[in-house]
Amino acid sequence: MQKNTSVALLLTLFILVGLGGYSAYHYMKGKIDLGMDLQGGLHVVMQAQESQGKPVTTDTIQKAVAIMKDRVDSLGVKETDVYSQGKDRVVIDIAGETDPEQAINILGKTAQLEFKDESGQTLLTGEHLVEAKAGANPSGDGSFVVNLEFDKAGADLFKQATTANLNKPLVIVLDNEQISAPRVNTVIADGKCYIESFDATTANQLAVQLRSGALPVSLTLMEKRTVGPKLGADSLDSSVKAGLIGIIAILVFMLGYYRLPGLVADISMVLYSIIVLGTMAILGSVLTLPGIAGFVLSIGMAVDANVIIYERIKEELRLGKTIHAGIDAGFKRAFWTVFDANLTTLFTALILMYFGTGAVKGFAVTLTIGLVASMLVALTFTRYMLVLFAHVTDNKKLFGV
Repeated sequence: MQKNTSVALLLTLFILVGLGGYSAYHYMKGKIDLGMDLQGGLHVVMQAQESQGKPVTTDTIQKAVAIMKDRVDSLGVKETDVYSQGKDRVVIDIAGETDPEQAINILGKTAQLEFKDESGQTLLTGEHLVEAKAGANPSGDGSFVVNLEFDKAGADLFKQATTANLNKPLVIVLDNEQISAPRVNTVIADGKCYIESFDATTANQLAVQLRSGALPVSLTLMEKRTVGPKLGADSLDSSVKAGLIGIIAILVFMLGYYRLPGLVADISMVLYSIIVLGTMAILGSVLTLPGIAGFVLSIGMAVDANVIIYERIKEELRLGKTIHAGIDAGFKRAFWTVFDANLTTLFTALILMYFGTGAVKGFAVTLTIGLVASMLVALTFTRYMLVLFAHVTDNKKLFGV
């Protein structure tokens, strides 16, 4: 039984160290994206404008927010925040945006697509559009096109439009501006076509706008500015220094008070930190100030787990048990205490993650990753290292007794 336990612990150790190394590789390769409060970004305020047949209401603003979120997500930015302000404004915060003009071009267009005949009658709109992708022009002239695909109802309407306008131009209008007027050479029945000719940037921007859907109201740019970190460079440096001092103090305390087990706890904390930060890099999580708070809190939970385990071990050793037996009994007695404490906190973190947004969600994600990592490290790596030392020495003074 003891042999099987040792093999299981050793296997878990290899898995944890492998995960730590893999996480560290991804952390060093991609690093962790910083949130708006740590690196700044682009702040945009847009105001809805009433137009004929399109009044500004709470519903239209919420629809505009949803469409804006889709457009912002297409920029590939890790942390964004899109929300309504008052009755007729939409605010967009984009962390670390390096090309503000591109973002504005994508966000600002209403993207109302229409296909019209020569007389100006609308035959088909972007309402039936299901896909829009940028691609190279099939002609091979080096330009780019936007490939469109309509749903079944749209395909039927497009078939009717191309049938009625065979050998005639079909005018393509975007936001009341003609962008193309190709001649219809054949009836198109499959609901697929493309708009030409663009450069790569314009084609991608148009594809994003059309794919996310037309805004229910037109939006006018009211404010655009690049903002610095909300926390401030000096405050961030002070926070990092304070955190490092606190962690060093914990490492020294654990080593001085618990001696050999304290050394194991310090090594476990380093492994734990690598796993947490590396996992965040792998998952593409964004590190914000609340996220840092979640990370620090999870370190406290990890230290607390070690303290509970070590105190149980010391109690067993004082009763006259051998070091090996004391470690085994101490972990068994401490397991449910550690498990229950972490489980209740984990449930709270999961609830915050599911219902929270922005900074609250960032805090919950970091805390959740930290709690899981601390449980794995404390109950496997720490235990294996202590069992390993128990085979090397029987000096109870090294275990704080």
